[in-house]
Amino acid sequence: MNKKYANKCIIFCNFAVMKINIEPIATLHSPFSGKFGIPRQPMLAPSVKSWIEFLPPYNVNAAVRGLETVSHIWIIWQFSEFANKKWNATVRPPRFGGNKRVGVFATRSPLRPNNLALSAVKIDKIDLDDTKRGPIIEISGADIMDGSPIFDIKPYIPFTDCIAQASATFYTKPKTLAQVKFLDNTTQTIDNQTIKSITEILLQDPRPAYKNDAMEIFAFEFGDFHIEFSVENNVAIVSKLEKYR
Repeated sequence: MNKKYANKCIIFCNFAVMKINIEPIATLHSPFSGKFGIPRQPMLAPSVKSWIEFLPPYNVNAAVRGLETVSHIWIIWQFSEFANKKWNATVRPPRFGGNKRVGVFATRSPLRPNNLALSAVKIDKIDLDDTKRGPIIEISGADIMDGSPIFDIKPYIPFTDCIAQASATFYTKPKTLAQVKFLDNTTQTIDNQTIKSITEILLQDPRPAYKNDAMEIFAFEFGDFHIEFSVENNVAIVSKLEKYR
């Protein structure tokens, strides 16, 4: 073999098996302590408040300088709950009722080789802190579990990130429930912001697509609250809403 091409082959082969180590730059804090109840996509529950706390050595005000000029950001994060689980070439997306298999790279399934996710969220406030804690970014609309590691943050740029002609034929906008009803006394001591966020979450119908028994009770935690609900005639009925911690 020609020596010049042999050297190129060695370089290419080494690159093909090269492993890149990345480390979190921040942690996402949200009201979602578990997977159930988390919106399936970002901005489906825009009232949900979360915040980003940077890790050393990235917790310096200079690192977010200029970010106040944008309204939204991309967050690259990890499905940490699935970090040690084997990835699959095909998966069954829950919106298809778990019955249809498609390629993992045609989905946003967490069971993927590097368990990475991408979410666009709204910036509410950037709190510049000169103490060791560093800057805090308050955001809305995150679909991310509490404690998830963040690997990068990038500005959302409307003229290039919003593609008007884009299509995704089998990812149509999911149907929502018609209404959320809270049974008597469930909301007496709950603040309006929490009620609004829970309503947005339940309107998206967090149940698995194959679960349609009107008698079944589902439960999840949101912040300090435990919620129990059922769905009947396209209406989510909250039977329990109470503080659990």
